[in-house]
Amino acid sequence: MEKVRVAVVQAASVIMDRKESIKKAVSLTKEAGEKSAKIVVFPEAFIPAYPRGLTFGATVGSRSEEGRKDFLRYLENAIVVPSEETHILGEAAKKAGVYLIIGVIEREGDGSRSTLYCSVLFFGPDGKLLGKHRKLKPTGSERLIWGEGDGSTLPVFHTPYGKIGTLICWENYMPLARAAMYAKGVDLYIAPTADAREVWQSTIRHIAVEGRCFVLSCNQYVNKEMYPKDLACFSDLESSPDEMCRGGSAIVGPLGDYIKEPVWGREEMMIADLNLKEIAASRFDFDVVGHYARPDVFHLTVNETKRDQVTWENEKEANR
Repeated sequence: MEKVRVAVVQAASVIMDRKESIKKAVSLTKEAGEKSAKIVVFPEAFIPAYPRGLTFGATVGSRSEEGRKDFLRYLENAIVVPSEETHILGEAAKKAGVYLIIGVIEREGDGSRSTLYCSVLFFGPDGKLLGKHRKLKPTGSERLIWGEGDGSTLPVFHTPYGKIGTLICWENYMPLARAAMYAKGVDLYIAPTADAREVWQSTIRHIAVEGRCFVLSCNQYVNKEMYPKDLACFSDLESSPDEMCRGGSAIVGPLGDYIKEPVWGREEMMIADLNLKEIAASRFDFDVVGHYARPDVFHLTVNETKRDQVTWENEKEANR
């Protein structure tokens, strides 16, 4: 394909409500499909929320019972992958005929079922769950509520529109993580985020120039009124501004120029037609993993082995 229409959805979750957040995602995916988009991108942690401003009752050396209640609510509204919820999202992608890329809070489906991950799910236009990426390194207080992903979820997916991959928010400040994505040949670089600072725009423009790829950055627009008032630690938000996250979603071309400039202060679906020939043309004078690389000097090893805490051996293997 030489061109593709994409939709970057700057919208808020229905905070702490998995069912209603999924319903909103399904509706917006349908709308994007009706606008002829073939790739639809949602923000980090869209289902059920990026819990900006909440402390979960934690200070150094102690946790509160109220904070545990909020964490339990967060966990109970997370998504197991795969599940009935992922089936619903897949069906939405199929009905709209799109690649759907959406940030979720994933609940571990095995073991204790009590660890959460900040993940991005990929669905094909046939409705199939193609795979997922788990955030490798939660930032700051995120480490209290999310576990760390491993190298087994660093996929890049082949599509008719080029190779699609993602790093989430401040993972994009990890040079070696970016190098791994470039080495997999990413053409459409998805950067869901919760970072609404102006400097984030410098980050996504740098990635586009460095990787000679399109960057689709997607953030939420959230105000305080959207938070449920019955949160056990709702008082955490008293000193927070009314506008909790101002957005800043944008689409950048492979030479670092805006295709869609950042949107601030509102929810909006950004639609853009990307000329995919620009990718190869931009790599004429710089290909970070091709003619501009120096593998004789620099080398990166990526461990893509699934990290298991326990390895089980059956009796036959144990007695060998």
